[in-house]
Amino acid sequence: MMAATARTVRSNVAPAGREHEPYAAPSRPKLKLVDADKERENEESLSSKFGVFSKWVQGRTVPAMHIILVVAFLLASVLVSLGFRTLMAQNSFEQTQVQSNIVRLNQDIEDDQANLDRLQASLPDKAQKMGMVPQQGSVSVDLEGYEPSQGAQ
Repeated sequence: MMAATARTVRSNVAPAGREHEPYAAPSRPKLKLVDADKERENEESLSSKFGVFSKWVQGRTVPAMHIILVVAFLLASVLVSLGFRTLMAQNSFEQTQVQSNIVRLNQDIEDDQANLDRLQASLPDKAQKMGMVPQQGSVSVDLEGYEPSQGAQ
């Protein structure tokens, strides 16, 4: 197999839509000499114009203040996080206690219901021992011929 050769096309034709403008190849940036003394003078003149501001920016208290604020923010966030976790643990403990109380109360209710059922089942035997007899037929009271006594009025 033959290796493919790279093709390059070079043209002095202007891009589409700019036929009336002459095509100019991109120019390279120009290099210039920088004088260190002159730059220092320019910085000093800026410093004199913005004296208070430049001293504030160059001072060591601003970065220290930023560090103090960041550390305080981090400590506050850790303390708040610990507080929330403690609160959640307390709520979980209370929830567990409430659930165990509910289970205990349900057991008490079931015990009381079983005791009530047992007492209701033994009620006819106790009544018979006391000499009571089951009712035969229905009982009705007829007040048609009733006349109140003289003393009741």
